[in-house]
Amino acid sequence: MKLNLASVVALLLCVTISLFHIASAEDPYKFFNWNVTYGDIYPLGVRQRGILINGQFPGPDIHSVTNDNLIINVFNSLDEPFLLSWNGIQQRRNSFEDGVFGTTCPIPPGKNFTYILQVKDQIGSFYYFPSLAFHKAAGGFGGIRILSRPRIPVPFPDPAGDYTVLIGDWYKSNHTTLRAHLDNGKKLPIPDGVLINGRGPNGLSFNVEQGKTYRLRISNVGLQHSLNFRIQNHKLKLVEVEGTHTLQTTYSSLDVHVGQSYSVLVTADQPSQDYYIVASTRFSSKILTTTAVLRYSNSAGAVSGPPPGGPTIQVDWSLNQARSIRSNLTASGPRPNPQGSYHYGLINTTKTIILASSPGQVNGKQRYAINSVSYVAPDTPLKLADYFKISGVFRVGSISDRPTGGGIYLDTSVLQVDYRSFVEIVFQNNENIVQSYHLDGYQFWVVGMDGGQWTTSSRNNYNLRDAVARSTTQVYPYSWTAIYIALDNVGMWNLRTEFWARQYLGQQFYLRVYTASTSIRDEFPIPKNARLCGRASGRHTRPL
Repeated sequence: MKLNLASVVALLLCVTISLFHIASAEDPYKFFNWNVTYGDIYPLGVRQRGILINGQFPGPDIHSVTNDNLIINVFNSLDEPFLLSWNGIQQRRNSFEDGVFGTTCPIPPGKNFTYILQVKDQIGSFYYFPSLAFHKAAGGFGGIRILSRPRIPVPFPDPAGDYTVLIGDWYKSNHTTLRAHLDNGKKLPIPDGVLINGRGPNGLSFNVEQGKTYRLRISNVGLQHSLNFRIQNHKLKLVEVEGTHTLQTTYSSLDVHVGQSYSVLVTADQPSQDYYIVASTRFSSKILTTTAVLRYSNSAGAVSGPPPGGPTIQVDWSLNQARSIRSNLTASGPRPNPQGSYHYGLINTTKTIILASSPGQVNGKQRYAINSVSYVAPDTPLKLADYFKISGVFRVGSISDRPTGGGIYLDTSVLQVDYRSFVEIVFQNNENIVQSYHLDGYQFWVVGMDGGQWTTSSRNNYNLRDAVARSTTQVYPYSWTAIYIALDNVGMWNLRTEFWARQYLGQQFYLRVYTASTSIRDEFPIPKNARLCGRASGRHTRPL
């Protein structure tokens, strides 16, 4: 049979379309419609104005599978602009959807925006939260879980149940009051309490059956405090940290620093009754504690007596626990190849960046800085200014890659690094608090942490074999933490403290992972539905 040119073209077109559909079939779409409203909540027994999603506080969980496309239509029914960000979701090649003001225009009151996310090559436990205007102090957060694809082995049997556990410190004051406090240049007081899934003491129970094992996905969604998590008379077997399967180490309690997420397995292997679940603050002058209940289905009695105590101010205890958290090198990650197949410890770093925080006063108001620069948001998202080549919004190199030792000053700080380089970042903490840092768009290897000042000889004690890969790391008082990052995700990425008052007052900057290439293999074009604001108003994304 002879085919003319038109027939060949038509045949190739059919094959191409078929292949496209086959590829698309591997990556399902999941659709969410969310209405963000204010509502009365009573987490600590007094009425507050909380931020609800579809009437829920906390918001609904997102359940997904590796490579799912998540289409999340967010309608803003608040009286001020709003954005959601996705803590730990890497937004591969797509920082436009990251949901922080450096990348994404806020959703105006009464309007909507549809996030188009793909959880590309990811598994694990994460959360979402509102990123603007101190909204995080009012709620609007919820859990994200990404399950492995059916044929990818998971290094433990399917649990009998899978629970999201959102813990965090909490204020009785509305977020607008707290925000005004910060805007007036003052520090926040100590929080009023701690919540578990938006509830105060004994306001929540988790039901279990004798002899069965359950997965708890614990995220610290609070504003500043590290929290210790424990369950009376039960052990916690750690299995996953922010997308990495870990060595299955058993702990009596677990420190979860602000912004971090952990998965543990808990077996209901005790006499059938009710047991305390406890979250309490660490390294604080006043210890805040809250409880929930682990309830056996055939429980013979309610909880009684005081909740079990935990560590309070001991730094060495927490440091030793952190060092014991290692990657499971033989477990599959999002793909069937083992997590240990990427030998990060054999790659030479091309750059070392040292970051140090500092508090101080600027124009009589409290500010916080990294390498002396206290971040000020511009009138236009940095990513849009970069895409449209709008001058005057930011300048590369507005923050040094080393501490300057100088006084704090205000600027829109952007640090440029090269695409596909492999860098070392050292967080140097010269303050007497535990810090917690998060980088959007990436997982990084936490290769070392110790007390004192970091020096090049500190590298002699790095873990270059099975360090855990995650997106949020703690830095202990008067200590350092070192991470390695393979910069394989082009974009404008927020590096911030998770201590939210400090983030609000400038302890953050943007990492511009840059390439001159304009290929969509390196970075997706601007989304067709992207909102345009500031100096990008009136421009066009691309044809629909």
